[in-house]
Amino acid sequence: MFRTPDRLYRVLAIAEAITWTLLIGAIIARALGAPGIVVTIGGGIHGFVFLAYGATALLVAVNQRWHIGVAILAVASAVVPYATIPMEIWLHRTGRLAGAWRLEATDDPRDRRWYDRLMRWFLRRPVVLVLLLAVAIVALYVILLIAGPPGGK
Repeated sequence: MFRTPDRLYRVLAIAEAITWTLLIGAIIARALGAPGIVVTIGGGIHGFVFLAYGATALLVAVNQRWHIGVAILAVASAVVPYATIPMEIWLHRTGRLAGAWRLEATDDPRDRRWYDRLMRWFLRRPVVLVLLLAVAIVALYVILLIAGPPGGK
């Protein structure tokens, strides 16, 4: 399903936008009298997908050799509701999502960087990569839950 970086990025960009809808709907429902738990559930789902999108954006940024500014913009697009969709469209139209996963080193001097070698190692072992990302996202999610909601209680 995610044989190319653009497919993985697109799925997470759309999922992030969908969870914005879930969260906004929950906030509206609470304002109309629904119990506060709807925001807790919607916010929890959105928060998890937000972190997964951020991790995906960083992985794709390294694989596609984006400039640091493009990578920051891709991650930051998740902060604005629905901004991941136009971000994905822009990245696609400008060719920044074109190409395959970089599983092998090339003559490009950038392929000699330690993090490129590490990324290729993980990309050749997708199960290990997915497990590592899942553990990291869950750990960060739990830490953020312990820290409390944005803006305090």
